[in-house]
Amino acid sequence: MKGLEKKSMSTKAIHGGEHLLRKMGHHGSPLFQTSTYSFKKVEDGAAAFQAVANAKETLELAPHIYARLSHDNARIFEEKMALLEGGERAIAYNSGMAAINGVILGLLKSGDHIIANPSLYGGTHAFLHHTIKKFGIETSSVFLDDEKEFENAIKENTKLVYIETPANPTLQLTDIKKVSEIAHKHNLLVVVDNTFMSPVLQSPLKLGADIVLHSCTKYIGGHGDVVAGVVISSKKIIEDIRPDTIEFGGYIPPFSAWLLQRGLKTLALRMKKHSENAMKVAEFLENHPKVDKVWYPGLKSFKQHELAKNQMSDFGGMISFLVKGNLESAKTFLNSLELFTLAVSLGATDSMAQSPALMTHAPVPREDRLAAGIQDELIRLSIGIEEVEDIIEDLDMALSKV
Repeated sequence: MKGLEKKSMSTKAIHGGEHLLRKMGHHGSPLFQTSTYSFKKVEDGAAAFQAVANAKETLELAPHIYARLSHDNARIFEEKMALLEGGERAIAYNSGMAAINGVILGLLKSGDHIIANPSLYGGTHAFLHHTIKKFGIETSSVFLDDEKEFENAIKENTKLVYIETPANPTLQLTDIKKVSEIAHKHNLLVVVDNTFMSPVLQSPLKLGADIVLHSCTKYIGGHGDVVAGVVISSKKIIEDIRPDTIEFGGYIPPFSAWLLQRGLKTLALRMKKHSENAMKVAEFLENHPKVDKVWYPGLKSFKQHELAKNQMSDFGGMISFLVKGNLESAKTFLNSLELFTLAVSLGATDSMAQSPALMTHAPVPREDRLAAGIQDELIRLSIGIEEVEDIIEDLDMALSKV
């Protein structure tokens, strides 16, 4: 379909990449569940390998030779994601952490330096502050909304700024446009983890970022049945990181890509319902006597509410709040929930709850957690698409036990 880039999000998500299926004569997407591809003659195989080796800018036109390198399910999904995020190319991974690995290790080398906001997903924090030290890459935590602090943290060897916005689990926002302008003055790349918002609610590349990535396990898949990741950027950056992605064995398998193709078709509808429900839940929690504080970008009381309105089209399905009391109070609340699933992921159709201090951010040293605003009694909620009255009833019941 011509002119898809000008269409709505739902239309892009449904029709993006589908021209590949039409060429094959398919309406729905088959699952291309094969590990390798066959050739009629050895000369055909030799030509295919040569085509892949020469396909730096046009890999999507090269033949498939082995599913660790490329396959049709991934190509369809990648084209959809590039279209949704407004990028030139995308590359899909077998997890969100593999996507982060692909960007960092594909673009940086020993001696390079990264600046990242303090509040990060626990796995990302561990990777940036511990794992990549083995490769001689250093990371500094900086509150990027403080322009002076940000610029003072830039070193001669700084190469990249890594942002989660909203951050996990504090929901602290980063002004993508402002940070990108400062970073580009110093020739730094800006990477934005857009997992919490999805391309439906936030467009980092349009705000000036160079690279956007997702843990597709969350809203992109949307059903809690797939682990995957994706990176979207320019042709050059994607082709710069592709070789290492292939060598590290991080490419997405066919079934995962097929599940994501399916999940994307309802993404815009789901994000609208997640956001509607979360707004009502946040308002309920803000007025509850057993709750000390609520973080949700859609609330007027949220410190960065104006920034949220400027760089998001809606406020998403993630809420964090402080239950009155202490860590034991948080445990009591979580153990009393019935409708909510007690689990560490997010972005599924069902509502989920967890304790960052005890679960997702347990590997982060307590002093680092507290410095990032992750208190012991903090609860993170992923609001699903159930009827909101049922969600609120469950929360009210659990809070009454505290």
